[in-house]
Amino acid sequence: ALGAAVSAYGLYIAPFTIFLMGAYLSGIYMSAQGLYRFAATDTASDGFRPKAISYVMAGGLISAVLGPQLNKLVQDASVIPFLGSYIAIIAHNLVGMFLFLLLRMPKGTANEPKAIAPTPPRSRKELLRNQKIFVAISVGMVAYALMNLVMTSTPLAVVGCGLTKNNANDIVSVHVIAMFLPSFFTGHLITRFGVERIMGLGLIILAGAGVVALSGMELPNFFFALMLLGLGWNFGFIGATTLLTSSHLPHERGVVQGLNDMIVFGSVMVASLASGRLMNCSGGSPIEGWTAVNLAMAPFLLLAGGALIWLAFRSKGTTI
Repeated sequence: ALGAAVSAYGLYIAPFTIFLMGAYLSGIYMSAQGLYRFAATDTASDGFRPKAISYVMAGGLISAVLGPQLNKLVQDASVIPFLGSYIAIIAHNLVGMFLFLLLRMPKGTANEPKAIAPTPPRSRKELLRNQKIFVAISVGMVAYALMNLVMTSTPLAVVGCGLTKNNANDIVSVHVIAMFLPSFFTGHLITRFGVERIMGLGLIILAGAGVVALSGMELPNFFFALMLLGLGWNFGFIGATTLLTSSHLPHERGVVQGLNDMIVFGSVMVASLASGRLMNCSGGSPIEGWTAVNLAMAPFLLLAGGALIWLAFRSKGTTI
């Protein structure tokens, strides 16, 4: 709410630097919001943990549908463009704060792990040497970064090859739905088939998205490729999050979760910047740029897939 208020003030008095300060505060909010999926597992049983993560991620589907529609209603509510959007964000988050009053966590949940901790927390280097933590972070990083790499380039490629802006909007909408709709059953699939298999399937689907994208720049290619991209991200990212939550001791979770999100979303930032570079690497040709973007997926998918295969051959008796 504070970030939106600062951005709204920046829009009102015009200095762009103030608007960016609001965006910076909103970024801090987003980093905290990403931890909701971990908070849902704090009191979940081992069997329910993947389902809890999936249900939290499924909330993204609701926001993907309602968010743009709400923005249509408020974006022109003021003579200052988008000022109404930021005011709506302020109101939305102030209301959201009170939802936490409905949360009932067992007493001692936050402190109990520290009280019973048998050993001191491992350092970050020691945690990254853990095979499951390393693979979980690697797959989550690759799945999220590659999804962002391709999605960021998609509108440019769609319009650049002669399709319309409305086509681009529809393709991105289908992609977002494909990202979050599977969350209603991803947890069940993980419980039934195992987290490693679902992560591997996610990487295969991401590779399939690249193959479809490279096979042509017609409208059906874009729709199908972005649909596969969203589904592959869902399986890969939720699977990686599930594996991570079962790979550390309770009193280490704060460090592990923060380390994971720093690496994963840091790679997403790099992918966003790389996306534009790749699209322009051939002098601005949308066809060659789109080809470069999708070919760039291959080495990272091979690395993540190799890490997952390596984990599968390791002893399954070691969990932490």
